[in-house]
Amino acid sequence: MNVTAIDLAPGWTLEVERGPDWLFVGVSCQPDRMWDNPPLGEMVWSLLEQNLTHRLVLECDRLQILHSALVGQLVLLHKRVTSHGGVMRISGLSESNQRVLVSNRLDDRFPSFLDRSEAVLGYRPKQPR
Repeated sequence: MNVTAIDLAPGWTLEVERGPDWLFVGVSCQPDRMWDNPPLGEMVWSLLEQNLTHRLVLECDRLQILHSALVGQLVLLHKRVTSHGGVMRISGLSESNQRVLVSNRLDDRFPSFLDRSEAVLGYRPKQPR
């Protein structure tokens, strides 16, 4: 598959890969720009429209901090995707970023998947207690 790198904002990059029926978007940020508020939701929505799909896996394994502005972008993007009958899944969140979603009561809306394969299948292994 062909991977395309797109500059989202200074210090922010999206790696976009088209798969069968899905768009995979990896988000990365340089440490000195992690508190910026890039237009993530609008850019990813535009990519979905360009690729004629509404099925998205947002790969966040290179995202150090999921701050409130990014959470807001995720919520807006999720609303847009689901209102068009699509599916949005997130993979690769660190434990601390998963806790951010839990503390914002968004863990049901954004269940965490280990990687893109699990996200596409919708499979999450049970966590040991």
